[in-house]
Amino acid sequence: MGLIGAMWASETSLIGSGWLFGAFYAATAAGTAAILGWGIAAVIIIVLALVHAELGAMYPVAGGTARFPHYAYGSVAGISFGFFSWLQAVCVAPIECFAVMQYGQYWFDSHHFVIYNSTTKVTTGPGFALTIALMAIFTAINFLAMRLFSKVNAGITWWKVAIPVLAIIVLFTKFHGNNFNVGGFTPFGWQAVFGALPTAGIVFALLGFEQADQLAGEIKNPQRNLPRAIIGAIIIAALVYTLLQVVYIAALPHSLLAHGWAHFPTTSQAAIAPFAGLAGLAGFAWLSILLRLDAFISPFGTGLMYETSTSRVGYGLARNRYFPQIFAKVDKRGVPWVSLILAFLLGLLFLLPFPSWKQLVNLVTSASLLMYAGAPLSLGAFRKQVPEASRPYRLPGAAVLSPLAFIFACEIIYWSGFDTVWKLGICIVIGYVLIGLSMMFDPKRPPLDWKSAQWLPVFLIGMGIISWQGRYCSSGAAGAGASCSARNNIPFWWDMLIVAVFALAIYLWAQMTRLPREEMLNLVERQAETSEQMEKELPAV
Repeated sequence: MGLIGAMWASETSLIGSGWLFGAFYAATAAGTAAILGWGIAAVIIIVLALVHAELGAMYPVAGGTARFPHYAYGSVAGISFGFFSWLQAVCVAPIECFAVMQYGQYWFDSHHFVIYNSTTKVTTGPGFALTIALMAIFTAINFLAMRLFSKVNAGITWWKVAIPVLAIIVLFTKFHGNNFNVGGFTPFGWQAVFGALPTAGIVFALLGFEQADQLAGEIKNPQRNLPRAIIGAIIIAALVYTLLQVVYIAALPHSLLAHGWAHFPTTSQAAIAPFAGLAGLAGFAWLSILLRLDAFISPFGTGLMYETSTSRVGYGLARNRYFPQIFAKVDKRGVPWVSLILAFLLGLLFLLPFPSWKQLVNLVTSASLLMYAGAPLSLGAFRKQVPEASRPYRLPGAAVLSPLAFIFACEIIYWSGFDTVWKLGICIVIGYVLIGLSMMFDPKRPPLDWKSAQWLPVFLIGMGIISWQGRYCSSGAAGAGASCSARNNIPFWWDMLIVAVFALAIYLWAQMTRLPREEMLNLVERQAETSEQMEKELPAV
């Protein structure tokens, strides 16, 4: 695979349902400064991606985001980051379904059949029923032979990338420059800008870069092409999303902004179905219809792929004897059918506590950054454990960029808000309990490497406490309001400094407790044997 092929592999995951809502939520959260938010997020994601680039080229294994911490810190870290990986993956299909419901209300008579309530901003009972049906379709398609599945997904991918670009070109013809002066550049302050990164879907939209990492072993000249593919894919995606943000603000009828972003009419079509509604208001009825069709096709493709990856992550965790062995059952085509069905059923559990696209995005973003946080910890450990190992791509300045990447991940988790962080914590506790019960009754369970992961519980609990005492709610708003559980006890800017210092302390602690070299190499060898067996049983995606 050459540079373009590797770049396209990541690009297909970077362009998803995030573009359908990100511009609206970011603008209403941060005003014109939302444009800058996309640039900040791109820089953060590029640093995280470059860390993954070295690891992906060094150990080109499927599910590397979960396996790297396992290699560096043993089974307890492997169980934890494996579960974080599974948790974020299992939530994506419901998110994509919510996107379909919110845009899909247009096709129904709102007086007789409501699937999305534009007043409460949540999916209704009939919407939940349709969401369940759509997730069932994702599951059913995954039972097809992998060759047919890949053809279905490839066709959807081309559409996913073309439609946002078309929307940018067309809406640029309705440019209202005075829209950028509403309330000043930062009408809600810089705290709102940072809060918008996770809560408005900005970071969520830029997740998925690791697909090129997973193909590192098949890329020509990875030292040159892998970092270029990752950076290129993120820059293209960031450019597309930034231009979408610009045209969304510019093409809005100025009357909708007459009283500022704080009073933007959230029941308008430009809020419920941002780009389709905006196209209709701008007089492009044909584009509005096209975008409403894309609001089904684009999320469908992403939800379909994540339902696949969730089943594979569950299968891999079972093969490592972290999940119950029933997750490892495959049918005659090699499809992990039990893991697939359980991914569908467990994904339904996230519908009621997070009944809208925006609310579930907060959780997935936090879980994703928690998963990604294991990579910079692992890179630092590998540099000391196996300095002589082959590194087709070697990250320049890793001594600075690796801890910086970990700090960035922690900052975004903090910006997600305590209302999201405590719910994520409940999910983690439940996961630990269920995994512990499963392993308790498994006589072949692996030994637990507690010593090398002693920093992990302190990290998780510490982030929860800082978030609780901090200033961010799940909405990204400042202070402790009626719907916010954060205590607002830490001044702005000082809170980010505290998170950075805490993250750096955890990073240094983790480096001191990494596995000894011999144990690390032994784990890599054992995992390689497991991977070979998995490749024989599962079809390639």
